[in-house]
Amino acid sequence: MSFKIDGGLFLFEFTDCHAILGVPIDADFKEIRKRYLTIARRLHPDTCAAKSISDKQSANHMLSKLVNPAYKKLSQDYSRVEYMVTLREMGKRLAQDTTSISLKNELSIQLQQSTDIDLAYQKAIAQLTKLQYESLERVMPTIGQLSELNLVYLRRKGGTGFMVARTTVPAVVPSQKSQPSAPPPPSPTEPESPPSPAEPYLRRAQSLMEKNLFAPASVELKDALKLEPNNSRCHSLMGTVYLKQNQATMAKVHINKALQLDPKDPIALEGKQLLDRLASKAGAQTATSDKTASKKTSEPSGNGGMFGGLFGGKKK
Repeated sequence: MSFKIDGGLFLFEFTDCHAILGVPIDADFKEIRKRYLTIARRLHPDTCAAKSISDKQSANHMLSKLVNPAYKKLSQDYSRVEYMVTLREMGKRLAQDTTSISLKNELSIQLQQSTDIDLAYQKAIAQLTKLQYESLERVMPTIGQLSELNLVYLRRKGGTGFMVARTTVPAVVPSQKSQPSAPPPPSPTEPESPPSPAEPYLRRAQSLMEKNLFAPASVELKDALKLEPNNSRCHSLMGTVYLKQNQATMAKVHINKALQLDPKDPIALEGKQLLDRLASKAGAQTATSDKTASKKTSEPSGNGGMFGGLFGGKKK
């Protein structure tokens, strides 16, 4: 069975794991796992509804060669982070590409023209995934349609805004009796500070740094700096990332900037101490090397120096 798909993100030689599993790009792991188990039950030989042996074999082949690799990619932390960073960069490139993209499916065309991109995307995904694995003949065309939706969504979003977990609105509004009493409004003398737009990026960056995933962490921090160029915490974290990658010069730039913005930033202060120790150590090593080189230069040559070597030294 061929798994070649000519549509959506597959046109860019990219395996669209979300389209294969039939989940939105911003699906969390719980949603991904639930969807995978549903598909696995439909394709596994012991629970597959197919009647012929050949169809059962095809379903099992699809499970092992198409579905399982996609689930593995999205279920392992490191591979999923790399995958999502790639998706994000694709979205940015697609948004900058002014050429028109030929869309084959009606839902994709509607999504391209929709004013509420997030709501339209979720509805379109839900509509296609209902019957995605009901029959083997339907699977590949549906994956192509889903991937085309993902392409349009990424382009409209510009590679941002889809890594934050979604919140769902309850289908039924509770009755007035069951509603808890509303909290008192904040005091006018103590207004609530607006949330930092860079905060989600910083949280993701710190989570990645805890796993020693410094390259994707730097991507998150660079995006955060675009939103808040004068965020001291962001600069101190970026300096730490550069230190972990042995890039002391760039680390110094961001740590100094962080201390300029907030002289008490604990992360920046710790980074400054480490930079000072590295500089002191490098200076000591340089001084030792210079001393050794000077000593070697001042020592007399056993063969009369350069000219002695050329002419054989003193005559006897």
